[in-house]
Amino acid sequence: MQHIQNYVLGGWVNGEGEELMAYNAITGEAIGMVSSQGLDYEAILEYGRQKGGPALRKMTFQERGRMLKALALHLVSIKDKFYELSYATGATKIDSWVDIEGGIGNLFANASLRRQFPDLPYYVDGQQAPLSREGTFIGHHIMVPKRGVAVHINAFNFPVWGMLEKIAVNLMAGVPAVVKPSEYTSYLTELMVREIVKSGILPEGSLQLISGKGRGIIDHVQTGDTVTFTGSAATGKKLQALSHIIERSVSFNLEADSLNASVLGPDVEPGMPEFDIFIKEVHREVTSKAGQKCTAVRRILVPEDRVEAVQEALSGRLSKTVIGDPRTEGVRMGSLANHTQVERVRENVERLMQSQEVVYGDMDDFEVVGADRSKGAFFSPILFRNSDPFKNTDVHEIEAFGPVSSILPYKNLDEAAELANMGKGSLVSSIITADDRIGRQFVVEAAHMHGRIMVLNAKSAKESTGHGSPMPLLTHGGPGRAGGGEEMGGKRGILHYLQRTAIQGHPDSITEITQVYQQGASRPEADKHLFRQFFEELTIGDTVYTHRHTVTDADIASFAQVSGDNFYAHVDATSLEGTIFEGKVAHGYYVLSKAAGMFVDPKKGPVLLNYGIDECRFTKPVYPGMTIGVKFTVKEKIDQEKKSEDDIAKGIVKFNVDVYDEEGETVALATILTMVKKLDQS
Repeated sequence: MQHIQNYVLGGWVNGEGEELMAYNAITGEAIGMVSSQGLDYEAILEYGRQKGGPALRKMTFQERGRMLKALALHLVSIKDKFYELSYATGATKIDSWVDIEGGIGNLFANASLRRQFPDLPYYVDGQQAPLSREGTFIGHHIMVPKRGVAVHINAFNFPVWGMLEKIAVNLMAGVPAVVKPSEYTSYLTELMVREIVKSGILPEGSLQLISGKGRGIIDHVQTGDTVTFTGSAATGKKLQALSHIIERSVSFNLEADSLNASVLGPDVEPGMPEFDIFIKEVHREVTSKAGQKCTAVRRILVPEDRVEAVQEALSGRLSKTVIGDPRTEGVRMGSLANHTQVERVRENVERLMQSQEVVYGDMDDFEVVGADRSKGAFFSPILFRNSDPFKNTDVHEIEAFGPVSSILPYKNLDEAAELANMGKGSLVSSIITADDRIGRQFVVEAAHMHGRIMVLNAKSAKESTGHGSPMPLLTHGGPGRAGGGEEMGGKRGILHYLQRTAIQGHPDSITEITQVYQQGASRPEADKHLFRQFFEELTIGDTVYTHRHTVTDADIASFAQVSGDNFYAHVDATSLEGTIFEGKVAHGYYVLSKAAGMFVDPKKGPVLLNYGIDECRFTKPVYPGMTIGVKFTVKEKIDQEKKSEDDIAKGIVKFNVDVYDEEGETVALATILTMVKKLDQS
């Protein structure tokens, strides 16, 4: 009998005994034995900390980002083998696309975030804080990778996406992971991990896999470790409340299933594009992954005079949904993950039937195409109608984790928001409306109980990713019943795995630690002009002190003519009464432009181009007769990878531009971004 193995301590191993048999959700055939019994979890977690952690922490954010990109490209190139096995989970081709390519997309998205991080193993957070009168003592913040391991406990519904969306974040942060997918669908996760390990792209110890039940996996977590749990709120809260989790201050992120709602706006009538969009969106959320999504629509909120129209339109679409083997032509909905899930969904449907009416579907009488209904884990879509959702409140308490949803009437938008909020905390809500004022009103009233809200209309529908699709650059999570956690979130998600520490000292000391020039730090004069130095030669803090220029009336008039900026303060000295200006003042952009003319070395050299300005400020008026000079300082260096063999080897250099007057006071301050060639072109 085939075993679904665990990858731990640098090798593939079987668990002891037989925890359970994994079955094909369509055919009912056995796939393999799953077990994690007998594994030494204390050693596994320590292996991640001692083997994977140091290897990842030696890498800069740029290197980790390139590593994730390489992994994503590799997995995309062999994606077909994942699709083939994914059918066994009951997923259609579209369901598998979300799981497989959506998961790989998380790797790509997080890899791209390297551009928002320094070329360091740690992150410099925010701006310096002045702590003394003379500027010799300042403060700052850095964020370093936690010296622990991320333990990811995932649900059965997304065996690939559930893993990749989480490890993409911790790997980018420099933290290793131990992944425990649901034992019911871990066979697909195992295949993915086998290919990842085989690729050799990740450092050894940075990813380990527990394919079985994982009993005891978090018994040995320590301070610095992070536990993430996706699944039922009841189980998640029990784990979160374990005494050693609390005593050791272990970070615990809970993302639980929730009773999400979709709202038909009070302005939307049958025949409008938004009505059709609403029906299509809800239908997709009921049938996608056979309703086995933590973000699926469980409550359909509709103006009370449009309930009949929605019920008729939605029932019509559901009646045309072909259920069966996803590999059979025409099938649009597969099965649940296993027979255990069928029984759980059935039980909750029967509970919901006590307080509301079934208007579409029959759990015992539905057609299946290309498969044997008795052998597969198939389930009919069930549509309820709740006549009084403020009285019949089971719909706000009971979640049938399958293709099950309920139509709820509301009288006005305030009622709609109140009903949505009766879910006691949801991952997502959506409102389909042609009136953005209605969208705004709903969002403001419902946001405190939702992790994400989608406002959908005919203008955005074509490119919308949908109610049920969390995106890697946005936070995924929700308050209350949804667990109170946050996943993904772009840069925010990466920072979750970093420890923020305040640092204090002289600007020179803080510059050395952050590798970013800090205002007030020493500015040694460069031996040769900074524009004559290659990327590797440039040193943080090195400065060019330019010649000086006395600003004249002619300069200001000439710039006004060239730029077309004839703002009265620059050209009309008679209009300055009641302003802050003492006389006609130079344009701020003239000051900056003149500064560029002073600090630029015009000859061809290592500087390839200037492509932007950050943090530009004009801090003091410049009047005719004032003399300005520039301190031009290397502020920060960021390495760049070559996009092809023919590409020029280069890096990004940020320069601090400090324009000062004859009194030594700063009149303008900016950061310019340049692309600088490397000496080493390999």
